[in-house]
Amino acid sequence: MASGKSLQLLAKAHDFQEHKIPFLILKSKIDDRDGDNVIYSRALGSQRECVTISEEENLFMLIEKYININGYTNKQLKWILVDEAQFLTPKQVEELAALTDNYDINIECYGLKTDFKTLLFPGSKRLLEIADEIKEIPSVCYCGNKTMFNARINQNKEIVTDGQQIEIGGEDKYVALCRKCYFEKTCNKNYIKNIEE
Repeated sequence: MASGKSLQLLAKAHDFQEHKIPFLILKSKIDDRDGDNVIYSRALGSQRECVTISEEENLFMLIEKYININGYTNKQLKWILVDEAQFLTPKQVEELAALTDNYDINIECYGLKTDFKTLLFPGSKRLLEIADEIKEIPSVCYCGNKTMFNARINQNKEIVTDGQQIEIGGEDKYVALCRKCYFEKTCNKNYIKNIEE
């Protein structure tokens, strides 16, 4: 959150368009904040069309169909950009890897590593396990340290530690914190206990 993930994705898409490099943008249907088929950057207020995907979708077959419909030969689609990659299923991550390996398509996924309880999202976990490269987009906690976690907040701006793993929202529902601030604010006794033992 607040790291400019969508902004970086949109900037890359703009570069591809300027250089006439064939690309496709995917986004999970789970992220419905900006409606279907749109990726929006709050930092700049810019947006771009994308293809929304459901959890049931086979991404290998979807991209093969896209390549055939657009008349691309095997090597013409050069890039796929994926927004909110944490919402991919582990199987979809593997399908993306198969696309890279079989069609020589470059794929960049943008998303969160962990949920509001500091646990890996299933899609993020699989990406960490099989991705060729992982790059972190740094952001800064209000204390000045590098952020690591996104704490969920309620309407009174109080941190919430219970609930479903997925609750769509932006700065109205989440605040990015460093590890120290996150654990201090959530009063995570297990964290402190494990250190003392």
